[in-house]
Amino acid sequence: MDISISTFDDLLLAARQQPHAQRLLLVFAGASLPQDASEAQRALFEAGESGELAPLMCVDKDPMALSGFDALAAEAARAGPPWALVFAAAIGGTGRRPPAEAEVKAALERMVEAVRSGDLDRFIPFNRQGHAVRLG
Repeated sequence: MDISISTFDDLLLAARQQPHAQRLLLVFAGASLPQDASEAQRALFEAGESGELAPLMCVDKDPMALSGFDALAAEAARAGPPWALVFAAAIGGTGRRPPAEAEVKAALERMVEAVRSGDLDRFIPFNRQGHAVRLG
């Protein structure tokens, strides 16, 4: 099945349609500018097109229990600091049984480390409006 994901809500729909129970893994990241940034780098950063990413908070969610991106963004605003991007991935269980809590926790920890080190190819980044973005 070829699935096109251009918004977070597309991802949510795709996760709900999987044959096995899913958990969405989400890492919220902030963007900052190095102190020695050039004027060109500063201009790109101000336009939202560059910066160094750092994980701020992470969570796993049941896609069946999440109503949509707006609800997730509102929850994130209440729970933590302002963020620039949210990186998303999914982990499947077996049948209707979701993945084990320890498996989800370990996957989230690996995901946070991957975001911290810039190894982002396995994740879908979404901006604050819930639109998938291309990095690099």
